[in-house]
Amino acid sequence: MTHTNHDIRLVVLDMAGTTVADGGLVERAFATAAAELGVEPGSPDHADKLAYVRATMGESKISVFRHLFGEETKAQEANRAFEEAYAELVDGGLVAPIPGAREAIEQLDSQGRTVVLTTGFARTTQDAILAALGWQDLVPLTLCPADAGGRGRPYPDMVLGAFLRTAAADDVRQIAVVGDTSYDMLSGVRAGAGAVAGVLTGAHDENALRASGATQVLGSVAELPGALA
Repeated sequence: MTHTNHDIRLVVLDMAGTTVADGGLVERAFATAAAELGVEPGSPDHADKLAYVRATMGESKISVFRHLFGEETKAQEANRAFEEAYAELVDGGLVAPIPGAREAIEQLDSQGRTVVLTTGFARTTQDAILAALGWQDLVPLTLCPADAGGRGRPYPDMVLGAFLRTAAADDVRQIAVVGDTSYDMLSGVRAGAGAVAGVLTGAHDENALRASGATQVLGSVAELPGALA
């Protein structure tokens, strides 16, 4: 991925679409939230809002709802409805690990690299996903936007938060950032990460990932330990 792969000490992995397969649950939860706020299913307004949700996969969800609904009260209401709807889908057993994801994380750990899982969801949703997969103790640190000052991707805050809180690396160039969206790639580039890798198991295609700064695009996270070795 880079000429200094052997120096990568901290790996910051996205969850939904990268290590976790959710089968389009974001769109289903959005539809529920939008309906609660009076957005008529099948209307041009609904289509426009859904298109924005798709385009901004990876971004902090509250930021998405602030853009869509403007007024803070409505944005918070939409975010609450979204998180509740998503949690119900998770509780229904509709999330699963990307094939090989857990094994990849364990292999990265065996290589002496520290792995941190990040998300654009709220902490309650992140915890529900981790519990559903039995991943509560898989990595030493998990981060959501609120854990890094409130700004999610494409800002570098969660990546830099992982860098500061783990003390696993001495230099930001010893960080690898991996995700399935353009916003994941931008967050890695803005953090100065030495490796920024896209995966093709989620929202965005190779062209979009490379356009946002991916240094390499992998079929899935299962290929990551080999790419870093």
